[in-house]
Amino acid sequence: MQYDRTDARILEIVQKNNRLTSEVIGELAGLSATACQRRLKRLRSEGIIEADVSIVSAKAVGRPIQMLVLVSLERERADIIDRFKKAIKASAEVVNGFYVTGDADFVLYITARAMEEYEQFTRRFFYENPDIKGFKTMVVMDRVKAGFAIPIETPPES
Repeated sequence: MQYDRTDARILEIVQKNNRLTSEVIGELAGLSATACQRRLKRLRSEGIIEADVSIVSAKAVGRPIQMLVLVSLERERADIIDRFKKAIKASAEVVNGFYVTGDADFVLYITARAMEEYEQFTRRFFYENPDIKGFKTMVVMDRVKAGFAIPIETPPES
């Protein structure tokens, strides 16, 4: 997966606002709309652009309780890790999940309508899972920054 300076500019633009038209993106990147569309299609097909999403306010949609949860597994075996990854992907409450190094095996970002709902989730998702050694919950008091923008390295000119 390689990209050039023009692709880098397109990536910077769409990370800030992916609702811009190909005409506007092309103009900002110094391309025609058609050339811009071709590049966007290639960036998506090569997996450089993984998804086009909207960041939704959890509070605005009735899920004001947000937590970061550190999860430790009983053992670090491939089958246990894979099974937990599958459970994370299947859970609507888990917004983001990361397999990490350090004190925990996974870090999860979870939303809930109320603490009672989160308690029910913990019973179902953690306590009933024999592969879970333990978990620690940190309640988010204020979301200071939300986004997915990655700093784009601009390749040197050829």
